[in-house]
Amino acid sequence: MKKKIIELAKANGTDSVGFAPSTRFSEDDPIFKIMPETKTVIGLGFRILRGIYRGIEEGSTYYQYTTMAVENMEETVMPMAQLKISMMLEENGFIALPQRRHQQIMAETDSTNPEVAYDAVYRGKTAETQIDFEHTAVKCGLGELGLHGALLNDDFGPMIRYCFILTDAEIAATEEYTPHLCDKCGKCISACPGGAIDENGKVDPWQCAVYYNGANGTRNPFMPPDAFSDMDNRLEIIAGEAKVTPDTAKKILDKIYFYPPAQHAYQCSICGRACDVECYVHLEEKGVLKKKYKTPFRKREKWSFDLDSFK
Repeated sequence: MKKKIIELAKANGTDSVGFAPSTRFSEDDPIFKIMPETKTVIGLGFRILRGIYRGIEEGSTYYQYTTMAVENMEETVMPMAQLKISMMLEENGFIALPQRRHQQIMAETDSTNPEVAYDAVYRGKTAETQIDFEHTAVKCGLGELGLHGALLNDDFGPMIRYCFILTDAEIAATEEYTPHLCDKCGKCISACPGGAIDENGKVDPWQCAVYYNGANGTRNPFMPPDAFSDMDNRLEIIAGEAKVTPDTAKKILDKIYFYPPAQHAYQCSICGRACDVECYVHLEEKGVLKKKYKTPFRKREKWSFDLDSFK
């Protein structure tokens, strides 16, 4: 069964497959509220194409990250693999319940998801049935957690997305990672164009949302010179130095029309996950990633615009 699942997963675009026995989870874990009969959690990891990130690295193309690395992965590629595997499990008499990340539902009442429009998020909903995606991925052996909370995979570093299947089939476990990739270098922190990550790696979601959407003009080729002209601290915002609250973040986000969003409320990423990119570059330069390429990801110094052009 395990071999057949891995083969089917790979045939449907999955790059990493892991299996966590239910004994790795505490009795009050949401997986048991969702499906009390769970015996195994199957983790499926999908690479994000390196070339998609390079478009933003070079400032040449931005839309592909949002459409191909976020929207199509979450809405098409990943669910199809989940469904195929779940169908096979049910053909063999087992229960299979796919678990994908619902981008517009969160348990928190005062937070947001930078990947989608803030006014499309339903807050304080179904808190008891939201699994912890990052920690579940770790338990499935898909990777380890980096300093800034991203999952790091041996092949693709942080350039990976993941989903799960709960099943009552008992399947041999995958070994969990012994942490060895993240060396707490802090480059993910310094890479953020809006200072959204504190010294301990905690991400402020509202700060992240503002700069994920492109509020830092020194890294945004689409920002007009008069951006945020009716805001007193416009130059602080454009320089990535403004500290936001949920209310001020919403005001800034309402004025960001630099690049169109995708469907399903997905916002265009102008920062291109700068934290993840800097982490990937560091891991690649250290030579610790198993997946090798003919050329390094970063080929030249990072570009930026002069703040004076907005004065």
